[in-house]
Amino acid sequence: MENIGTSWQFWAVMAAVFAALTAIFAKVGIENIPSDFATFLRTLVVIVVLGAILLATKQYQPLNTISPKSAIFLILSGLATGASWVCYFRALKLGNASQVAPVDKLSVVLVAVFGVLFLGEHLSTGGWIGVALVASGAVVMTIS
Repeated sequence: MENIGTSWQFWAVMAAVFAALTAIFAKVGIENIPSDFATFLRTLVVIVVLGAILLATKQYQPLNTISPKSAIFLILSGLATGASWVCYFRALKLGNASQVAPVDKLSVVLVAVFGVLFLGEHLSTGGWIGVALVASGAVVMTIS
């Protein structure tokens, strides 16, 4: 039996739990401050916590040991993350968390489509049905 700490399913569920808490905590936290400043503060916390994790687990490595390809794609990922967070916090400032979060989760649909188009991944018929259900669910939750 696989150790729970090495199970992708465990970590994916934990990511979903923390993403849900992020939306709730952020909605309360941005009540009286601009969303971009809230995003900045959140980012500082993420940097400090991840820095501590890297030091504690001895996972830090010199930047010159990272391949140019990895560096470029991690920079692009960082830019996309920053843009996503700015947009997400602005949406939370303007809308209900229960409506913003499902639209944000359309990223699940986009990841599946982009994975097929750009990474050569394959989805089963059931996988495509799941993608359609996630998309439909997000739309229904938004308009309700």
